[in-house]
Amino acid sequence: MSNVTQSKVKEKNYPCGMELTMDIIGGKWKNVILWHLRNRTLRFSQLKRRLGDITQKMLTQQLRELEADGLVNRKVYPQVPPKVEYSLTDYGKTIIPLLYELYKWGIFYSREFGVCLEVEDKILDKIIKKEI
Repeated sequence: MSNVTQSKVKEKNYPCGMELTMDIIGGKWKNVILWHLRNRTLRFSQLKRRLGDITQKMLTQQLRELEADGLVNRKVYPQVPPKVEYSLTDYGKTIIPLLYELYKWGIFYSREFGVCLEVEDKILDKIIKKEI
């Protein structure tokens, strides 16, 4: 665990695993951050570009929480300007199969109910087959 931010989940007793899971990965941004880190290490600015509407403050907060909860690694390079990279921990990688299932569910939902996804069908099909 990170020494920078203490995980808040240890301060609470949970009545069920789903509540604990949602405290760790719930919210608007955490799953999307984990999704973008699934295959690669990214710098803060690269993550920010991929997430679009997220503020710098919110991205920083979410990354700190994911780091404190043991899902994300943060590597700081001693240079000017500072370079910081984020990647999934080994334990963070264990959630990727679940994220693939959620992603596929969203694709199927969009097709069933006519919701527009901005990703090309070829890419969606590759993700469904876990080729990406």
